[in-house]
Amino acid sequence: MDNKLLIASHNSGKVEEFRRMLELHNIELLSLRDLGITFEAVECGKTFQENSEIKAKVYGNLSGLVTLADDSGLSVDSLNGDPGVRSARYGGDGLSDEDRVQLLLKNMREIPRSERNARFIAVLTLFVPNDKKAHNKLISIAGTCDGVIADKPVGSNGFGYDPIFYVPSLGKTTAQISSLEKDSISHRGKALKKMRIEVQKLYNNNND
Repeated sequence: MDNKLLIASHNSGKVEEFRRMLELHNIELLSLRDLGITFEAVECGKTFQENSEIKAKVYGNLSGLVTLADDSGLSVDSLNGDPGVRSARYGGDGLSDEDRVQLLLKNMREIPRSERNARFIAVLTLFVPNDKKAHNKLISIAGTCDGVIADKPVGSNGFGYDPIFYVPSLGKTTAQISSLEKDSISHRGKALKKMRIEVQKLYNNNND
């Protein structure tokens, strides 16, 4: 097995998080852009798990490389779990991150602070294409981060819904904290910490 791992995302911010948190010095991390892949996998799943598996399989089979994909988003209790799996497409195509943040705040303007609980959810899936030595071709791991939807955007770090995701234990939104702080508490950070062990194990076993 080549010591290469494809990060199946077109989101540059997400790819940078993967590179930073995995810290796999003996494994070359490649993005879809690195491979010139512009194809968009159809995320037709009803859950984060299903969409994560879809992306891992599509880009793994397309590239022939071991592939790590994720599906993640924001789930708001008072909105029956929305935006959910449509977090990146909330409100339809063509909207910016800022547009989606404002739409969410508009849809929650009548909801009191005591009922604004939410959580970020991430499901990572590792896919190994065409490898008879890999007993489990799909490995999925989930991570969550609990918080509250703020009344207005605060902070300039991060991306997506970070400016309105307030973490009570920190007294800040996830757009007000450093990348290092975010890695330690974020949904993706928690899942990647566990997935790093699985990735290292896979490559070690196949290089023995």
